[in-house]
Amino acid sequence: MRLLLEIFRTALGTLRQNKMRSALTMLGVTIGVGSVITMVSLGMGARVQVKEQIEGLGTNMLFVFSGTTTSGGARTGTGSAFTLTVDDAHAIARECPDVAMTSYGKRETNQVIFGNQNWNTVVSGVTPEYQLIRNWPMKEGTFFDERDMERAATVCVLGSKVAENLFVRGEDPLGETIIIKNVPFRVIGIMSPRGAIAGGGGGDQDDQIFIPYTTAEWKIIGSVLPGYVGIIYASAVNSESIGDAEEQIKTLLRQRHNIQHDQPDDFVIMNLLDIAAMREQMGTILTYLLGSIASVSLIVGGIGIMNIMLVSVTERTREIGIRMAVGAKQRDIMVQFLVESVVLSCIGGVIGLCIGVISTEVVSLVGRWPVFISPLVVLIAFSFAVIVGIVFGLYPANKASKLNPIEALRYE
Repeated sequence: MRLLLEIFRTALGTLRQNKMRSALTMLGVTIGVGSVITMVSLGMGARVQVKEQIEGLGTNMLFVFSGTTTSGGARTGTGSAFTLTVDDAHAIARECPDVAMTSYGKRETNQVIFGNQNWNTVVSGVTPEYQLIRNWPMKEGTFFDERDMERAATVCVLGSKVAENLFVRGEDPLGETIIIKNVPFRVIGIMSPRGAIAGGGGGDQDDQIFIPYTTAEWKIIGSVLPGYVGIIYASAVNSESIGDAEEQIKTLLRQRHNIQHDQPDDFVIMNLLDIAAMREQMGTILTYLLGSIASVSLIVGGIGIMNIMLVSVTERTREIGIRMAVGAKQRDIMVQFLVESVVLSCIGGVIGLCIGVISTEVVSLVGRWPVFISPLVVLIAFSFAVIVGIVFGLYPANKASKLNPIEALRYE
């Protein structure tokens, strides 16, 4: 133990004698460790954010979209055909035992006006059950109810982004009147912020206005075919039964739409578990990719350490010869140079850890990018730096230990 401490002390002394060279040698490892922590933290942050957003929507939620049509030999996108009806939504709620409730809707982009302010946003006509299915709390006010649906009331609920852009900060939107397609609507509520995420229409969830479905169909959006909807929202009784609920919906809709067994569905069903799994897989691939790219700089740093240690062996050939002459064994020489290599990589690794954590926080604050600094990632990055020091220090250390003492003493 005392011998190891002496070797460590000697290694630090040698590195201090060549401060600039030591600093430049450590730079590669420092950049490598810092890059690994920053890149992986960004990737993991994105994964965590997506997971939290999807969990906030509720993992027992299903989306049923209208299917596709074929025109001129080309298939149009999902939702371009009129294949789902209000009766379909009611039938799903009534006949599928694993479905707790349903909602339905249609949407259209419109200009909204309040005073001298205007904003282009999505106007979504939905039913009162929509808020419950989406597990979406109110920030202010209330959501519309069945009575508003029955009388096609001109009331609306604003997404938080719409409220921010239509109203001056500090101004209370509740009770105010906005104009949509020359129709006045009274604001009765504001949804809590949700952010942008795919699923159920995608885009920025906060950049939309909700109105009763009947109001949308009769006064705003209209319908070429009354009673047809673009999307049905369904909530399974729990997350464990979502697969059964999806199968029940599929079977029921194929029966109602008279689809033969050899014909494709004229609708598309998506559930948040599928979306979550897909996003999780994409996030994992992104994290590994970013980590792998950053790890290259660590390897480059290791090559730099090996080159400098080889130069050091050449410069200190006579010193090695003297050590051997006074009784130092090959093992002692090898350990000496190996410790110097590891000390270089460890110091560079510690500095890299600090830089990585700081740069990650800076990126988070400046770019408003979600980050997640995992202690495990920090530990792995530092361990990798130590391994780099050992691996790339072995060859120079081995070369130094095998020098011929007589030839080393003659070296000028």
